[in-house]
Amino acid sequence: PLDDEGLLSLDAALAELAILDPNKARLVELRFFAGLSMAELGRAMGASESTMQREWRMARAWLRAHLEQSRGQ
Repeated sequence: PLDDEGLLSLDAALAELAILDPNKARLVELRFFAGLSMAELGRAMGASESTMQREWRMARAWLRAHLEQSRGQ
């Protein structure tokens, strides 16, 4: 679970991702906060499950790098 600071950092990172790639930001919101499966994401976003898996991996990698950079790691 994320603490308050972690949630604020995640929110800021998601806001930046939404500017760069709104679809990936929406995917993260639906997966992380709503708990949708890859199949459910695919139906919700009109894409295949394999596309959602690929997009999820890219979004997670971007968020991880952004959060690590913001922590100065």
